[in-house]
Amino acid sequence: MTRLIQSLTLTTLLAASGCALAESLAPMIDDFTDATDNNLGQPRQFMNDTLSGGHTTTQQAIENGVLQMTGDIVPPRGQPGWASSVLPLGPMGMPQDASQYQGVRLMVRINHGNLTLSANSTEITNFDYHAAPVFVTADGQFHEVKIPFESMKRGWSEQVQLNTNTLNSLSIVAYSLQQDSFDFEVDEVSFY
Repeated sequence: MTRLIQSLTLTTLLAASGCALAESLAPMIDDFTDATDNNLGQPRQFMNDTLSGGHTTTQQAIENGVLQMTGDIVPPRGQPGWASSVLPLGPMGMPQDASQYQGVRLMVRINHGNLTLSANSTEITNFDYHAAPVFVTADGQFHEVKIPFESMKRGWSEQVQLNTNTLNSLSIVAYSLQQDSFDFEVDEVSFY
């Protein structure tokens, strides 16, 4: 009984510390074939700046294996506006080990607006996750974009190395510093 309690206590401490306990992640995160869940069996989450005083509107749909997001960004005063699609990597926000991969690969079409990708580590507690802009030509075509983990930076906080052993989600974020619209589609998200 004492060993069981020690084992449970150790498991709880490791989970709280941000250490990954799960098996290594499969490379495919989401090919958008399921209407609600990603390829890891986790429900996608959609949120925007209305959580922080903004007035952004967002429409999202998953059709024919493609995530479509459109909307109008109306930022809160003194802050950027944003709309996010969050792809959890494991249950209950538990950290997952992505250290065997170099980065994230997207198949994306940006029709209008600005887009970033963030890798969200349980070690970051102020929401300033490691992120990188997603640049593609707005030519109506899907483009493969590879974003190395080492290129991702934090926006306003101390620059610390991204710990890929402690990722709990990825976020695809449309953003603007002023009122604007966005329109993008994602066909696939995977590690490489």
